[in-house]
Amino acid sequence: MIKHENTPETPATKFLKAQQVAFSSHLYAYEEHGGTQVSARELNVAEHAVVKTLVFEDENAQPLLVLMHGDCKVSTRELARQIGCKKIEPCKPEVATRHTGFLVGGTSPFGTRKQLPVYLEKSILDLPLIYINGGKRGFLVGVHPHDIVRVLQPKIVAVAVSKPTSPTA
Repeated sequence: MIKHENTPETPATKFLKAQQVAFSSHLYAYEEHGGTQVSARELNVAEHAVVKTLVFEDENAQPLLVLMHGDCKVSTRELARQIGCKKIEPCKPEVATRHTGFLVGGTSPFGTRKQLPVYLEKSILDLPLIYINGGKRGFLVGVHPHDIVRVLQPKIVAVAVSKPTSPTA
């Protein structure tokens, strides 16, 4: 683990330390609604390597987490089909916070309030290192994707949809 001064101690970092997962800490200036575009720019890494933690729920309001590339969206229809549900939709921010214990924009899959099923986009495993939320807005941790598989035991899915790129003038 690379220790930085002022590295936040969060439920996520406590979880990673308890599971003996090596991680690097990356603080950046959080921008409201900036998303992975801002964090990738601030860390000077590809947005594809920044992994967002999304909180969804099924038709029975059962929560689940999806780990997805920052530059992709989740095909909820394909996710529902792959995991055997009728419908999957994003949770409202206050519901997501209640399930995870984290504020939206600072949601980490590590150290959640409740143990939730985790689904990991298959192509994330092709990356040598990913940057994922460390449990606080403006704070990412760098981890090896296979460590996520080891400690979270996610189900692997292929549900990524590329975001349309905006035309340049």
